[in-house]
Amino acid sequence: MTHKRIHQNNLDIDSLLYDLVNNEILPGAGIDSQAFWSGLHDIIDLYRPRNRQLLRKREDFQKQLDEWHQSHPGPVDFTKYQTFLQKIGYLHNAGDPFEVITENVDDEVAKIAGPQLVVPIDNARYALNAANARWNSLYDAVYSSDIVSEENGCARGIRYNPARGARVISYTKDFLDQAVPLANASHANVVNYRVQDEDLVAQMADGSESVLGIKECFAGYFGAKDLPSKILLCNNGLHIELKLNDHRKLDRNRLLEVRDIFVESAITSIMDLEDSVVAVDAEDKVNAYRNWLGLMNGSLEAEIDKGGVRSVRKLKPDRDYLRPDGTPFTLKGRGLMFVRNVGAHIDTDIVTLGGESIPETFLDAMLTVACAMQDLNSDSPLNSRMGSIYVVKPKMHGPDEVKLAVDLFSKVEEHLGLVKNTVKIGIMDEERRTTINLSECIRVARERVVFINTGFLDRTGDEIHSVMEAGSMISKNQMKATPWLLSYEDNNVEVGLKVGLSGRGQIGKGMWAAPDFMQGMIREKIAHPRSGANTAWVPSPTAATLHALHYHMVDVGQRQIQLMGRSSAKLEMLLTLPIMVGVDLSPFEISREVQNNAQGILGYVVRWINQGIGCSKVPDINDVALMEDRATLRISSQHIANWLRHGVVSREQVEEIFRSMAAVVDRQNATDPTYIPMSRDLEGSIAFQTSLDLVFKGCELPNGYTEYVLHPRRREFKVAQVGSSEVELNSISY
Repeated sequence: MTHKRIHQNNLDIDSLLYDLVNNEILPGAGIDSQAFWSGLHDIIDLYRPRNRQLLRKREDFQKQLDEWHQSHPGPVDFTKYQTFLQKIGYLHNAGDPFEVITENVDDEVAKIAGPQLVVPIDNARYALNAANARWNSLYDAVYSSDIVSEENGCARGIRYNPARGARVISYTKDFLDQAVPLANASHANVVNYRVQDEDLVAQMADGSESVLGIKECFAGYFGAKDLPSKILLCNNGLHIELKLNDHRKLDRNRLLEVRDIFVESAITSIMDLEDSVVAVDAEDKVNAYRNWLGLMNGSLEAEIDKGGVRSVRKLKPDRDYLRPDGTPFTLKGRGLMFVRNVGAHIDTDIVTLGGESIPETFLDAMLTVACAMQDLNSDSPLNSRMGSIYVVKPKMHGPDEVKLAVDLFSKVEEHLGLVKNTVKIGIMDEERRTTINLSECIRVARERVVFINTGFLDRTGDEIHSVMEAGSMISKNQMKATPWLLSYEDNNVEVGLKVGLSGRGQIGKGMWAAPDFMQGMIREKIAHPRSGANTAWVPSPTAATLHALHYHMVDVGQRQIQLMGRSSAKLEMLLTLPIMVGVDLSPFEISREVQNNAQGILGYVVRWINQGIGCSKVPDINDVALMEDRATLRISSQHIANWLRHGVVSREQVEEIFRSMAAVVDRQNATDPTYIPMSRDLEGSIAFQTSLDLVFKGCELPNGYTEYVLHPRRREFKVAQVGSSEVELNSISY
C-alpha cells in the first residue's frame, strides 16, 4: 500500500524502511542515523553512474556478440572467435600469478568441507531451519528419505515402523564403521562405550574391547566416563555425536541402544535476498531485512504448527562437551551464515535520489552489513567468531563488475565504521564473462574473496542468451554433458586452487534439484567432493545431512592437494557453443522439450505471481518435484526463446503448448486451497501472460534476466488484489 515518504539527506525513503533502519537496525549496530543515510546518499551518488555504465557495457557486448554470430554462421573458427572477444574487451588477458590473501576467515568457510544450504530469507521458518541445520539427526534423515528400501514391511507410513527403524539403524552403523571405524570390531556389536585414559573404548557382548582405528577421531564426550550420555567423534573435520541412554545399565547380553546419531550437516548457509525470494516492494524488503537482522542478533522466531501442536522455533544454542582429557569446550550449534544480495541490474524506488530509483544492490549492501554488525558487536557472536561479514554477490559479469563490488563494500565499511575487509565476498561464477575471466575476477577481490561457486543453471541461461544468434540450442538434458559445461565445472576448481583459495575459502558446486530423490543424490553428488569442491548446495536440511556423508568418505583437503598441479581447462572448451549441428529432431521430440520447459515455467511463475513464492518444489511434466527458482526459470524461458528465434518451433505452437500445460499445472496444484487456476481465464491470468512474456520477449531481455518481466507483473497482481492503483513498489526497466 502507499506509505509516507521520509526526506533525509536528499533521499526519499519509504517510511517502512526508514522506521526499520532507525528503530531496529541502527541502535544495535551502534550507528548514528544521520551517518547512515548520509553514507547511503554518498554511495548512490558516487557509484550509480558507474553501475549504469557497466550495465550499458553488458548491452554493448551482447550487441557485438549478436552481430558476430550473425555474420559468422556455421562452425566457429576458435582462433578468430578468441581474437574477436579479446579485441572488444570481452576476454581479458591473464595477468601475473597471484594468490588470495583474505584474512580473518571462519573455519566453516576456510577449513571445514561440507554441505551448504540456500534458503529464501523472506521465510523465517526456512531461514531458522537452515541456520539450525548445522546439526541434524541421521536417524531422521535416513528414515524419512528413500535411501533405504521400503520393501518387506519397511514402509515409511504415518506412524513409526520398527522394521524400518531397524533397517535405518543398520544403515547408520555401517556408516560409522566406514567413517570412524573401531580397530578390530563393528559399532553394530557394541554394548557400551567408555572413556579410559583419553581413549574411547568400545565394549562388546563377548567381553572383548576395541579402541577407534584412528585415536584422533575421538573428539569428546559428555557425562560420566564409564557411562557417557554423548560421544563426540570427528572425521575429515566433521563431527558425529552419538546420543546414548542416560540411565542405561551395562548389559553384555544387550546391544547398546544409541538413541540418536547427530551429524554436522549444513556447515554454512546462504540466506538469499535474490533468486529464491519475491521482493518487489517495501513490505517485502523490510520483512527480508528484519529476518536477516533477527538471525544476526538472535531474536528471530517462527511459530510452527505440526498436527495441531504449536511451538516456537528459535536459533539453537551451542553444544557443550568434555575433551578426552576432561576439559570443557563448546561447538557452534548453528552453521555460518552468508547473505546473498541482489544483482546489479535491479533498481528499486523504496529509496530514490533526485526522483530516480537506485540500484537495489546498494541498499542491500548497506542494510545487510548494518544488520550483521549486531553479530560483530555481541560479546558472544552467533555467526562469525572471526569478526567477518559474509556477502554473496550474484550475476557479476567480469572483473570490472567485481571491482565495483569491492569498491562498494570498501565505502560501506568506511561509512559504517568497520575495519577494511571486514566484509568478505562470495563470487558466483554463473555468467559467461566471469567464467572465461575467473582468475582476473578473483584478482580484483583477492583481499575479500572467500567463495567461488558454479551455478550451472544461471550459467546455462547466460550461455544461451550470450550466443543466441549462433544457432539452435541442444536440449536442456544434452546441455549437461557439453564440453563447455564440463570444462566450466573443472575450471572453477582449477582456478580456485591455482590462486590459493584452498584453506582460505570455499570452492562450491551447484544444487541437487530433486529434494525427494535422495537415493539419486547419494549416488551422484559424491562427485562434488571428489572434484575438489569443499562445499555444494543442497535443497533441505535432510539433504544436507545425507550429503554430509560424502565428506566423510572423501577427504577434500587431500583431494585438493592431488588436483593442484592440474592445468586449467582450455579456453577453447569453455567457448564451445552448445548448438545443434547435424541434428534432426522429430516433431515429438520438439514438442516434448517445449512442453517440459513450458510446464516448468508455468508451475513456477503461477506461484511467484499469485502467491509470492520465490522457491518451491514444482512438479515437472512427469510429476517429479524439482526445486525451481529464477535461475531455472531463466534457462527454460531462454531455451524456448532460442528455438523460436531459429524457427525450430512457431509462436502458434508455443502458445498452444502453453495453453495445454496450464491445465496440467492447474491439476498439479488442485489440492492447494490458495491456488488460483490459470486455465479458467488464460487471457485474464496475469501469471499465464507473464509466462508467455518471458518466452516471447526472451531475446530482448538483458542477459535473459526474468526480473524485468516478473517484477511489474507481480505489482500488477498486487494492485488487482487490493483493488487500488496506489501501491508503492519497486521499479525495474530495460
